[in-house]
Amino acid sequence: MGAYLTPMPQNSSGTGVTASAPSMLDLVRLSPRLLFPPGGVDLYRHIALLTDMKAGDEVLVVGCGKGVTLEYLVREHQVHGSGVDADPDLVDIAEARAREAGLGMSLQFQTGSADALPYRDGIFDVAVGELGMAAFVDPGEAVRELARVTRPGGSVVLVQLSCKGPVDESRRQVLAEHLGARPMMAVEWKRLLKSAEVEDIFTEDWSDEETAGPGAKPFFDFTEIFSLSEKAGILRRAWQRWGLKGVRTVFGREREVHRLLKRERLLRLDLLKGRRRVLEHAEDPEQASAETPGEVRVGPQASPRDPADVPGSADGNSESGTQTAGLPLFGREEEVDRRDDDNTG
Repeated sequence: MGAYLTPMPQNSSGTGVTASAPSMLDLVRLSPRLLFPPGGVDLYRHIALLTDMKAGDEVLVVGCGKGVTLEYLVREHQVHGSGVDADPDLVDIAEARAREAGLGMSLQFQTGSADALPYRDGIFDVAVGELGMAAFVDPGEAVRELARVTRPGGSVVLVQLSCKGPVDESRRQVLAEHLGARPMMAVEWKRLLKSAEVEDIFTEDWSDEETAGPGAKPFFDFTEIFSLSEKAGILRRAWQRWGLKGVRTVFGREREVHRLLKRERLLRLDLLKGRRRVLEHAEDPEQASAETPGEVRVGPQASPRDPADVPGSADGNSESGTQTAGLPLFGREEEVDRRDDDNTG
């Protein structure tokens, strides 16, 4: 992990479950209110336009939480949506909401870590990494995974916090632990995208009033968006999950983070969008992947891997039994082993 944060504790499937104390993103997600991430509906409407999103597209959202943004994209653009989050409780809520809304055939969710997505190579038309994607994993690995599962020519999108200037690692760690999102400079996010074979990258600042509207902020303000009774309910649920020590820890960090965010105006919310590089020699993707095993496999014909290998599922699908229509979600076991060998090599 190097300079990155200590990973979240693992469950039996290897996915992060919970840290020793809640982040602000955790507290927001404990609210019964279904809140859009910063940027709101306008940002996700803009993402749909930038990526030329259309009916039938396969769309992935990593760090999906309760699936609010993914449900919006499915409803508005008739896409097939897949969501991944490290918190199995949030995945359960997202699945239940999809069933109740009658969207079970168009929405599916998986518990998984952003640095080991449970999907085959090159199957999504659009892949979006939301705020909490890389808080507790290596951001480079998370971005590479997001690009890996995007088809060549498909869109890779990041909605992430960016630092307005250089910040030392100790302060970044405080921010990441407190917010539940990892801030880096925009040039660093771009560098990670380029190293993951994403090209034609551009960035928009969505905490800029001209872009995002009056009063736009790069992150949730817990003290402003919730009433006193809502805060009490959220803290009670946080106490049940993280204990008194965990709740005291998050508010113990509040003073330093408040100074960094309010007085120094350190962060902004960036939208980064790029295109997964198309391999020039791979005119026939299925043939190219068969002839060059080291290249990305993009054909939909590869057989699924053993469902027991899929995090958060006993039968290869989510507990709701839903499956995105026509989407070959999971990779072959040997492909997973190959990627592991490549990473460790």
